[in-house]
Amino acid sequence: MIRVAIVDDKINNRKVITDKLSRNNFFTLAFQAVNGEDFLIQMRQLPEDDRPHIVLMDLEMPEIDGVSAIGTASSLYPDIKFVVLTIFDDDDKIFRAIKAGACGYLLKEESSEVIIDMLMNLWESGAGPISPSIAYKILQIVQRPVAAGEKEKADPNLFQLSEREKEILQLLSQGLDYKEIASKVFISPNTVKKHCINIYQKLHVNSKAQALRIAYTKGLI
Repeated sequence: MIRVAIVDDKINNRKVITDKLSRNNFFTLAFQAVNGEDFLIQMRQLPEDDRPHIVLMDLEMPEIDGVSAIGTASSLYPDIKFVVLTIFDDDDKIFRAIKAGACGYLLKEESSEVIIDMLMNLWESGAGPISPSIAYKILQIVQRPVAAGEKEKADPNLFQLSEREKEILQLLSQGLDYKEIASKVFISPNTVKKHCINIYQKLHVNSKAQALRIAYTKGLI
């Protein structure tokens, strides 16, 4: 059985997706979440053997949106496949979702047959499911020429860290404690601690190890 989690803030959308998946006996619902924060909380509480194989993630949600949730969860749970399932097809959202770690991007307007076939293909071959219109847009993004003298943009800052927070995260990766970091950046250890708390909140984690894992995999340091 393929365990699937559905993350969407609208109950009707979750019901429609559940109904579509229920037409194939290979799928079973692991859980539903109402936003990215709810998803990350449920994932932390779930035994490893019960975690979903595939997560269908909406983008526009309160508290923690889909891109941020994928950015965090794809680093913490690298074996899980994250597929965007949304109504949005603009270039920026596609680009940010893929850079965050999504392996596929489907539009909700796709028929149940198309969604099921693409998810089965993902499970069997690892091929990321992409709606045809999205595939065309991705080609346009990739083929878009860079203006003369303009450098290609680096990975977007998915977590909105300040320059100071990035600096402290870099120092944390070097194994320094609060007191040692404080002496290097000329602030108090208590201020360093406050910055670390803010970093954990923005990365949606609760430990230094998890924060550094995300930082390494997302190119933050």
